[in-house]
Amino acid sequence: MLNNIGPMGLLLIAVVVLVLFGRGKISSLMGEVGKGITAFKKGVDDGKAEIEDSVAEARDVTPENEKDKA
Repeated sequence: MLNNIGPMGLLLIAVVVLVLFGRGKISSLMGEVGKGITAFKKGVDDGKAEIEDSVAEARDVTPENEKDKA
């Protein structure tokens, strides 16, 4: 269905959206999308750091006599 939309079709859709919502509303919406993306990336980075910290804190609890058998 979307395979038939060319550059002119996309331009027409952009103009219609701009007319319907206005430049200010679209600008504020894009600002909110940017803030959401930034917050998502920060959350992913915090999650990675938390996992790396927990792995660093993990310690080997294998008994000494069992370590040589592996």
